[in-house]
Formats: sequence, structure tokens, C-alpha cells
Amino acid sequence: MSSPMPRIAPLDQPYPPEVQAQFDRIMRGAPPLMLFRVMAGHRRAWDKFRAGGLLDPGPLSLRQREIVIDRTCALNRCEYEWGVHVAVFAGAAKLGEDEIRATVAGDANSACWSPAEQALVAAVDALHIHATFTDAEFAALSAHYDEAQILEIMLLCGFYRTVSYLANGLKLPLEEKAARFPR
Repeated sequence: MSSPMPRIAPLDQPYPPEVQAQFDRIMRGAPPLMLFRVMAGHRRAWDKFRAGGLLDPGPLSLRQREIVIDRTCALNRCEYEWGVHVAVFAGAAKLGEDEIRATVAGDANSACWSPAEQALVAAVDALHIHATFTDAEFAALSAHYDEAQILEIMLLCGFYRTVSYLANGLKLPLEEKAARFPR
């Protein structure tokens, strides 16, 4: 359950010019997310956070990237970040209702996933539960993804676990236009 205000106060407008420019670049005209406003109030944390961001075009497709992010956030019970990603990226990633629901309430065997996506979800689950892969899990992942993609999958899982810790630990209120976990 989210509270009306996070545990650490967010920056308020007017933002310092450098921070406003960063928000403009990240948000492309939309108001900055509460998470960004909290982090930006603490320069070192904000700089480290931005340096770890993985929203640039990488070796995974948008769909693959969003499956990893949504599943990671769902496993960490981070409705805040899951909801932001579903609202902003699910359409462009061509994730339908069944797939969105499966990131929260399904698993790698959910009927909506292709074989490559099943390997992806299984990898996210393995990293979440054990922080590693068995040889069989790594082989299953390697059957569908190359080395650069596997590294990206692991980086995304780690980064969005950190984002989940931040959003959950700060008790960020859910963004108004973000999706909500399926009930």
C-alpha cells in the first residue's frame, strides 16, 4: 500500500536548471516521476542512479526488455515501477493483457509466452530466487539469447531489483497514470 508522501521528501519546483534539463531529457515533456524527484534531491545518489539506467536501446528488443523489467518488479512486489513500465511501454512492446497479467501472476510456463520468452521469464525467476543460474537454466537461456543479451538480462534484473528496493523502501505513492497490479 502506498502512502501519500514518500519517506524521503521529493524535490519541488522550481528544480535547479541542471536537474530540470535531466528531467526534460528523461521524461520527454512529462512531469518527472516521484522516484526521480526523490533521487534528484541527493546528487550522489541521483548521479549513480542515472549512470545505472538501462533504458537506452540495447541488445534486447523492447518486448524482451519489458518482460524482464515487469517480471523483476512484480517478483519484488514493486507495483510502483511495474505500473510505470506497463503504462508507458506495454503498448509499444506489444504486451497484451494475458502477458501483462502473467508478469505478476504467471510463471515461465504460462501459455502466453513463446519458448524464448519462457526461457527469459525462467531466467528472471532464477536470478530473483537464487541470484544465479543452474547449468541447465543457463543452457536454456543460451539457446535463445547471445552473450550480450544474457548480460543485459542480468543487468536489467539487478538494476530493477534496486529500483524496486528504492520504490518500496521509500513507500513511493503510485503514479496517477500508472497501471495497477491485476487483482
